[in-house]
Amino acid sequence: MTNIAAKLDRGLSLTQATSINMIDMVGIGPFVTIPFIVGAMQGPQCVLAWLLGALLAFLDGSVWSELGARWPKAGGSYVFLQNIYGNSKFGKMMSFLLVWQTIIQAPLVVASAAIGFSQYLTYLVTLTAIQQKMVSGALVILVTVLLYRNIRSIGKISVLLWIITGGTFLWLIGSGFRNFNPHWAFSYSSDAFNLTPIFFIGLGQATLKTVYSYLGYYNVCHLGGEIKNPEKNIPRSIFISVAGIAVLYLGMQIMILGAMPWQKIAGSSFVISAYFEQLYNPFVGKIATLLILIIAASSLFAVMLGYSRIPYAAATDGNFFKIFSKVHPTKQFPYVSLLFLGGIGFVFSLLFKMKEVITAIITMRIIVQFVGQSVGVLYWHWHKPTDERPYKMWLFPLPAVIGIIIWLFILFSSPWVYIAGAAGIILLGVVVYTTVLLPQKEKQAAIVN
Repeated sequence: MTNIAAKLDRGLSLTQATSINMIDMVGIGPFVTIPFIVGAMQGPQCVLAWLLGALLAFLDGSVWSELGARWPKAGGSYVFLQNIYGNSKFGKMMSFLLVWQTIIQAPLVVASAAIGFSQYLTYLVTLTAIQQKMVSGALVILVTVLLYRNIRSIGKISVLLWIITGGTFLWLIGSGFRNFNPHWAFSYSSDAFNLTPIFFIGLGQATLKTVYSYLGYYNVCHLGGEIKNPEKNIPRSIFISVAGIAVLYLGMQIMILGAMPWQKIAGSSFVISAYFEQLYNPFVGKIATLLILIIAASSLFAVMLGYSRIPYAAATDGNFFKIFSKVHPTKQFPYVSLLFLGGIGFVFSLLFKMKEVITAIITMRIIVQFVGQSVGVLYWHWHKPTDERPYKMWLFPLPAVIGIIIWLFILFSSPWVYIAGAAGIILLGVVVYTTVLLPQKEKQAAIVN
């Protein structure tokens, strides 16, 4: 395989890489999904969904850590899928499918952050639906401009953004002790844990939302070609990020449950703003909202940074349009890929709604990226047991196997229309690969030989 990281600068330290991971993970996600999560679980037992999401992040993080340490190159899963399946036709098809779905779902992730930002902004100022779309689009443009610089500058900006994010969470959790009501936080109805199909459907749908809030623990793998000492720092960054964010999310959810009845939480469009307003006053609620908006913009910053490396990796490897392989001559970053992602994300932010975007993002990625990658790790271990592994997951193969089960549980708990849509995108990608791309590659190989 071509060395796709050759033109990139390994300028990100462990602190900077972890900061990028964490601001990617937080974003607007937990602040807009809490009402959905509490409503789906119908009470304080919603904490189970946060715990299951954290467990899945740790398990899947083990897979990403092993692969990221072994192949620390730009592109993350694109590189992993091709290598763990032995650089075979199947592996190349899986890599293509990853890029295929990325050019759709990555702009959806960008759009979700921008849409969430504009929705939360309406707590501070009244905006019409059209004005909200204008704000979403403007934010995507602004973040694209901020990312148009070298990776070392971005690393410094990321640390500052994480300080704001982490400080906001600590303020949120610490404030909860002012008027904490243990009855609201820890009292469960008599049927709260009845293991009926309805319970598991609710848990699956709630976990889908918590997983959305945890996504980003692997962003460091997309930036593998720009991480210092990646064999050690990629696994460290992933596990530090997941552990730190899990503690913050659980603390946040418990404190909010202790501040107001779960029915009020489930019905709130601005649950964090309402939380601070109730504990302090309306002015403090507005300050908290402003900080949430900064966090949302920070997440969009990290998301676009990581995803812009996937088309670049594929193009440099000859599996995507060549123009995406271009690196800025002085700033050393894949500027064409970044501009493309920003452009499509801008359009999507004008077209879609938050709730449908979140579900589409998760269901679209489960089969090819998360399950395909975990199955691939098992295959790689058993097919090539003597391969070099700078980091090897603990208790192999349990993390990968349990992770696959949880991913499939989340997938089949989703509305059928999203499952069908994800399957349709994959099948269309298979058709394009087998009927267009593969014959072209075989023809080129025949000419060379």
